[in-house]
Parts: sequence; C-alpha cells; structure tokens
Amino acid sequence: MQQRFFRAALATLSLATLLPGAALAADTPAAAATMTKRVAVTAIVEHPALDAARDGVRDALKAAGYEPGKNLTFEYQSAQGNTGTAAQIARKYVGDRPDAIVAIATPSAQAAVAATRDIPVVFSAVTDPVAARLVKGWEPSGGNVTGVSDASPLDKHVELIKRVRPQARKVGVIYNPGEANSVAIVESLKKATAAAGLTLVEAAAPRTVDVPGAAQSLAGKADVIYAPTDNNVMSAFEGIVKVAQQAKLPVVAADTDAVKRGAVAALGLNYYELGRQTGQIVVRILGGEKPGAIAAQTSQRFELHVNPEAAQKQGVTLPEDLLKAAKVVVAQK
Repeated sequence: MQQRFFRAALATLSLATLLPGAALAADTPAAAATMTKRVAVTAIVEHPALDAARDGVRDALKAAGYEPGKNLTFEYQSAQGNTGTAAQIARKYVGDRPDAIVAIATPSAQAAVAATRDIPVVFSAVTDPVAARLVKGWEPSGGNVTGVSDASPLDKHVELIKRVRPQARKVGVIYNPGEANSVAIVESLKKATAAAGLTLVEAAAPRTVDVPGAAQSLAGKADVIYAPTDNNVMSAFEGIVKVAQQAKLPVVAADTDAVKRGAVAALGLNYYELGRQTGQIVVRILGGEKPGAIAAQTSQRFELHVNPEAAQKQGVTLPEDLLKAAKVVVAQK
C-alpha cells in the first residue's frame, strides 16, 4: 500500500515543470460558531518547516472566522524533540478535552493517537501515516483520526541530486531510525536510488546531537548528502552544512527552508500551505464533520529552491537551466 501511494503521488511530477501546481481551494470565511472552540496544537520540535505548518493551521482557522481571544482558544506546545514529552503533552491535551488536537510531525501524531479514541486528532507533516499506524489506509478511517501528509517526491529528489552532481555514484542520507516517518523515507529512497543506478549510504542520528557526527561519517563515503524531512536532521541542519563545506559534499534537501540555511537545492512543500490545508480540515471538524469521514490527504504543491552561494562553498556549480526553473533563488549575501 505504502509503495503504491508513493508511486501515485509522484507520477505526475516532472523536474522540467517545477512551478507550483494548482492552488488549494480558496478559503471561504464561514460564520464560526458563537460558542468558543478549543484547538490544541503540538509539534515534536520547533524548526522553520513545522513552525510554518503551525502558523498555517492558525491562519486557516482565522480565515474561517475562528479567532484566538474571541471565539477560539488556540494552544500550542512543543515537545522539544523528546518523545516522552510528546506523550505527556498528548495526555494533558486529552485531559483538557479540546474540540480537536492538531499533531505536527510523526512522533507527536503517534502520541496523540495513542492517547485518545474519541477526541478528533488531525495530523500534519507526517510523510506516511499508514506506515506510522495513524490510519489503516488512505480512505476515511471511520475513527477519530485524519490529516495531511508531507510525502516527498523521492524519484524527483534523486533526479535533482544527479543535476546538482552529475558524477555522483553514492548518496548519503542522515535519518533517525527511531522515527517511522524517516524509516519509510529511507526504504523508499533505497528503491529510488537503485533505479537511478546510485548506491545509498545510511548514517543514523537517533538524537539531534548525533546529526553532525552522522554527517561527518559520510565524508569520503558519499558524493552528495540527502537531507530528508527528518525532525532531528532539520533541527541540527547547520551541523550538516558545516561538514558539507569542509568535505565539499553538496547537500540536497527535501525541505525548502533548508536552502536558506545552507542546502544547495531542495524540492519540497510549502509548509505554511500544508498547515493551511490541515487547518481547513480542522474547520470542517469544528463545523460538525466527523474526522473518520474525512480521508487523509496529501499535498502536491512542490517548489524548487536553490542556493548558488552554498553550491559554491560545497564544491559544485548549479546549471543555468536549474536556476531558471527555481521558484526561489537565495541571493548571495
């Protein structure tokens, strides 16, 4: 099921047409209920992508007429990268009995789903909710869980890697083997790299502090580093960039926010828009729809971001046509 989803989600994408797809349906402000609603939001860690998703949720609620301080109580807590803390937050939220819990990233979503069977849980920025056992499939769950996936276009990422470093033969990937989201990505990435004639070299980073060491272990073993949408990786991304500059290993990322932080290029989602899409589901639930009647969704709004200065520091020059295809070119300082 997981592999069929990835193939279906990626089939329509082409590196030659990297401009964003059709926009999400426009928000239509609804007459929000006069009774105050309560939405409790949690994320496994704070970093730009997950923060943008949180802000998108909040703004989608506001666009529908739910405003904090008026008819909405909007609470947010970060687990600071600790799964035990994520479980504590989930239990607290369940005790508070909000109208909906929004759980951003796989560990927080798993904690929330484990904590309640009746309060609506809407996940966001979860790559494979089926592999993470949040839902049984991509049809409506019939239970209390639904949400939006941030599945990456892995075959296009491999294609982008080959454009950034055409002579690459070995691709290094850093990930947390304890995060289901990341394990699913790596399993799919193995197939995508093999199909392209490349070898995948894995470097485990179970904790955020392990990320720089994992990056260092790839020096001399890989021709390029791939940074997936792994929360440990994104939280300690600057450590990867430092190693990449020293070893002349270009970094290609799945998160476009990483380009501003030193990645050479990224083909990824706009996480603010992903958050808005998530928020629109929350609005439907606040309006009376059952989460179990709403199928889990994906987003296809991928953008190409590039950083020519980072490329230079990491030993490569980006081709002109790739620069022209980019949605965002990070300007040199």
